[in-house]
Amino acid sequence: MSRYVSYRDFDWLLLVFVLLICGLGVMEIHSATMHTKFAGAHVKQLYWVVAGVGAMFLISLVNYQALLEQIHWFYIAGVGSLMAVMVFGQKYLGARRWIKMPGGNHFQPSEWVKLIVILAVAKYFAEMRQRELTWPDIIKAGGIVGIPMLMVLAQPDLGTALTYVPIAVMGVFLGGLQWRQGLAIGLLALVAITAVFAVPKVHVLKSYQKQRLTSFLDPELDPQGSGYQVEQSKIAVGSGGIWGGKGSQTHGAFLPIPQTDFIFAAFSEEHGFVGALGVLLLYFIVLMRLTQNAQTAPDRAGTFVVMGVVAVLSFHILVNVGMVVGFMPVTGIPLPLMSYGGSSVLFMFLALGMVMNVRMRRFVN
Repeated sequence: MSRYVSYRDFDWLLLVFVLLICGLGVMEIHSATMHTKFAGAHVKQLYWVVAGVGAMFLISLVNYQALLEQIHWFYIAGVGSLMAVMVFGQKYLGARRWIKMPGGNHFQPSEWVKLIVILAVAKYFAEMRQRELTWPDIIKAGGIVGIPMLMVLAQPDLGTALTYVPIAVMGVFLGGLQWRQGLAIGLLALVAITAVFAVPKVHVLKSYQKQRLTSFLDPELDPQGSGYQVEQSKIAVGSGGIWGGKGSQTHGAFLPIPQTDFIFAAFSEEHGFVGALGVLLLYFIVLMRLTQNAQTAPDRAGTFVVMGVVAVLSFHILVNVGMVVGFMPVTGIPLPLMSYGGSSVLFMFLALGMVMNVRMRRFVN
């Protein structure tokens, strides 16, 4: 029996947990910036969250299957926007990642292109009928993800470029990757990584990017340089104790720009182990709800769309939290829904809107 798409099928519980995380983020941004030149950033973040929620409701009404039919045009537009960044983008701290918009705001195309790549990968694997992947299939999937990823890496934006990887991994894994193929890809990746760091003639990464990726192994070797953020972050997390403290590291400006990539360190310092564990529990619940929505998707494409969002969100959380406690290199990957930044917030809500889109059509014939 056919049904109209209704907001009764909207995952309201998921939205509640997402807004709880956003609320904690706004609160911590306010606390971390109140005595700095970034004071008032929490108000802008609140505006971005409200705009994101509106965009989520809008995109949930557009049939994702219709979007998948036109994904090749979206993909071309996405690659075009990344090319526009290279030509017209504004340079900041040595990187050209943003396009200046009217009103003084900055737009980062590499964030919304991630959603296009998720849809493109979903479309590609949904049209495949065989259960096992062939090498040409894997190469084509790698090309879909690899083209925009390399363009983002050239900006240079290593952190955002790395977030494209889990989309490809999710696609080939759920698409029917065989263990021999997985082993071969793993070995090739190991050889490529070794070449990047060990062969001087390979210039994929800039010297400061290599230093960032390796400094987390022993940040004490350069405590005032590449290891400074990691050392201060670990001190902040440790000083939080069980229940939290006054936030001396954050408020004393020892932890640089805590409202962005290191917001989890600032939050842990002020709310302790219990607060940090609470935030991680909220993220776990969100991931479980997303996975449940993937299991109830009406078709194969819907499952790939939702699992693509799960893959990106999981990667962001794992790398950011690991970076804060010194287990991962500093790559500039924000904590989703908590870190300050309009492009990141909008991407997450658009991605969640696609998840709601799939969920609301699970009973529609």
